[in-house]
Amino acid sequence: MLQPITVRTVKSYQQDKQSAAVNVIQIEDEISATFELLKVLHHYNNQNAWTLLIAPDHVPSKALLDSCSIDTSKLLVIRQKHLVNLEYVLSSALHNGNFAAVITWTDIVKDKQISEMALNLEQASARFYCFTKNTQLNNLLPQQQQAC
Repeated sequence: MLQPITVRTVKSYQQDKQSAAVNVIQIEDEISATFELLKVLHHYNNQNAWTLLIAPDHVPSKALLDSCSIDTSKLLVIRQKHLVNLEYVLSSALHNGNFAAVITWTDIVKDKQISEMALNLEQASARFYCFTKNTQLNNLLPQQQQAC
């Protein structure tokens, strides 16, 4: 059974305590994606939990993360090409209690998958962030709240 999900369009610095939402971060290019990603990673860097990054190949390098004081020992990166069952990985990471945040891109998780995901984000222990270049994403997903 599909659950209605809340989709919020946010800037990476708009962190709040609302975990029951898909936080969509709109980006223009790879450079803006890198800056926004670094902001999210930095926010969760001080927590005693993992951050899962389900990433395309153009994510920042370990050297860049180290130079920006991101603790890579708390970061689990799974490349898109290594994923077998995306829905299982997302659901497990969001609900097992070991992750503070799960970050991905709409290039990996498609708009339709986000809207059809049966993730019960009310019970999720991690925050879910999705980077997108798609300005039409807001029209495809059910919205209950939007923050800009």
